[in-house]
Amino acid sequence: MPIEIPTDLTPELVPLSWLIGEWEGQGRLGTGEADSGHFFQHVSFGSNGLPYLQYLAESWLTDEEGHKLRPLSIELGFWALDRKLGESDGGPGLIPADIVPALRDADAVEELRNDSGGFDITATITHPGGISELYYGTIKGPQIQLSTDAVMRGAGSKDYAAATRIFGLVNGDLFWRWDVAAEGNSLEAHASAILKKVAAPEAAE
Repeated sequence: MPIEIPTDLTPELVPLSWLIGEWEGQGRLGTGEADSGHFFQHVSFGSNGLPYLQYLAESWLTDEEGHKLRPLSIELGFWALDRKLGESDGGPGLIPADIVPALRDADAVEELRNDSGGFDITATITHPGGISELYYGTIKGPQIQLSTDAVMRGAGSKDYAAATRIFGLVNGDLFWRWDVAAEGNSLEAHASAILKKVAAPEAAE
């Protein structure tokens, strides 16, 4: 399946462009063994013209046939190339960015390639329960590897120490796996899923 790149995408999001859209499908909790739980997930990646992708993942527990039983969780986040921000970037807060993006064309983006031929990326993901993750990792073609650099927890939050995530595009489907270190345990299988791209809902006229 060819990857369609939006014509109005800021240049530095082109390496991440294959993620853009709506995805949904079935997953398994834990190791995926016979006694592991089932879930359904809907994920969206979108761009509003700024140099990051907006991320939303909603999940529901299901029975073995895929029928939804109850809400499971939700995640919100932002994904971007990892680079030093400067005066041409917006923030903090509502400080506006320059009209001209920091990376103006494909040549400027190419200068950020790492030694493996991919790009370094960062993702900030927030969960219910006062937990926020800061990931660093790499993207090389349709493959992503992420590891937490920091996990912020509120005073009443559950124990959560670290995580890794991998994503890959295989025959047009989005495969992902999430390993977590929590409740005093080292990194272990937390969840995985296979998501198919779905058409975005049409805007009301």
